[in-house]
Order: sequence, then C-alpha cells, then structure tokens
Amino acid sequence: MAKTSPVEFVQQVREEARKISWPSRKEVMISTVMVMIMVAMASVFFLIVDAILKWGIDNLLLGL
Repeated sequence: MAKTSPVEFVQQVREEARKISWPSRKEVMISTVMVMIMVAMASVFFLIVDAILKWGIDNLLLGL
C-alpha cells in the first residue's frame, strides 16, 4: 500500500469535503418529521404486540 504524506492527505480530505452536498433546511425538517412519525408508529405497534403477548401468556399461565 502506498504511503501518503500528511500534506497530501489534508489535500485529499479537502477535495472530498468539497464534494459534500448538505441538505436544505426544508429537507432536514421533512426528514425529521418523517422519523418522528415512524417512531410513533413503531411505538404503537410494539405496544399492541406487547399487550397481546402479555394477554396470551397471562391466559396460558393462569388458565392451567
């Protein structure tokens, strides 16, 4: 593997940094809202699954 000098490394880092495309404020807000919605939906889903499993286990153990 070829070794890179520190100066060359810094130049390469700066070149790569120029390629970064940052999202707009609107894109960040939309993504944030979508993540919050998905977290809420996952929370409700797992709440329901947990309640069903608890009900089933309670009936199985108390039904014996």
